[in-house]
Amino acid sequence: MILIPGYSCSGTVWTETVNHLKDKYECHVLTLPGFAGQAAIKEALLETMRNEIIAYTEAKKLQNPILLGHSLGGFLSLWIASTAPSLFQKVIVVDGVPFYPGMQNPNTSVEEVKKFVDKDALIAQFTSMGDQQLSVYAENIARQLVTDSIKAKTIAEWQVQSDRVTLASAFYEMMTTDIRQDLAKITIPVLVLGSKYETLEKSQQILSEQYKYVKKLTLHNTNSKHFIMYDQPIWFFKELDTFLK
Repeated sequence: MILIPGYSCSGTVWTETVNHLKDKYECHVLTLPGFAGQAAIKEALLETMRNEIIAYTEAKKLQNPILLGHSLGGFLSLWIASTAPSLFQKVIVVDGVPFYPGMQNPNTSVEEVKKFVDKDALIAQFTSMGDQQLSVYAENIARQLVTDSIKAKTIAEWQVQSDRVTLASAFYEMMTTDIRQDLAKITIPVLVLGSKYETLEKSQQILSEQYKYVKKLTLHNTNSKHFIMYDQPIWFFKELDTFLK
């Protein structure tokens, strides 16, 4: 199993998940370049990682590997699976989507988003923040994404340890890459676990729209914030076990 963390997170976000899976699966846990203290790369992060994870899977001759990604890692898992569907056995996405701006408006396009999201402005915004300022900003956001305040501090620390240009560029890349129609190329089973956006009904509606091109989709929502594996671990592990049988 290849485990991909979300935006700015360390691979240790998967520690409890690995402990749950390690007796049945060989776990390959990633931390992406530029995040949580890792050295940054100059190339586009997500596109480069898509290609490198495919190359890694082939080079290691991994047997029927399963992709498990959270948030940005979920997006990346979908992109990998739609690019090389025959390489993988299953895909599990934890609160990630193929086109983030499409959650607000399914009819929006990359061209529309680019009118409002400027890469240089994002880089300027992130690089102008001192560690203390970024820490406060990151922790305020993290508290909205996870219930446990200690986990929120850890998530914020990972962001402070991340390369500022990578934070800006990866966010831009996520906002301006739409792979919704590419999901039709995925021939393997896909499990999507979603958090609660306002109501569970609305969450189901948003995710059903995002994933409408997936042929073999299992989609379940729970009353949780974004870090489902932290907020609802019992439910999360039960869903994993059922899908992996």
